Amino acid sequence: MDVQNAAAAIGTATHGAARRASLDYEAFLQLMIAQMRNQDPTEPMDPTTQMAQLASFSQVEQAIGTNARLDALLTASALAQADGMIGRQIISADGMVSGEVTAITIRANGGVAVLADGNEVPIVQGVEIR
Repeated sequence: MDVQNAAAAIGTATHGAARRASLDYEAFLQLMIAQMRNQDPTEPMDPTTQMAQLASFSQVEQAIGTNARLDALLTASALAQADGMIGRQIISADGMVSGEVTAITIRANGGVAVLADGNEVPIVQGVEIR
């Protein structure tokens, strides 16, 4: 396998890993070994570069873990706030819609209170909850 084919294989593997949004440590090591096997023997990879790649992978792996924990924390917080709104009176920011909250729907852009009469009130700045 020549250097161009190795680069293509690594690029394909990297693209697949990006598609999964996370890359496990074993896959990273396989990529690194493939890169080392297929490097030009007259110009081997600098060990400093290898260590930098390993450090970068570690940082990405930690960031993915941190983001997953943060998402879980935000979801738990939103659900706790939603639980506290059920059964209370709500008035929309424009004052046009009001009623008793029977359910809360959590959406990507925020929460929506579902009222006893079926109306929905987005939970945004200016909404009054009693």
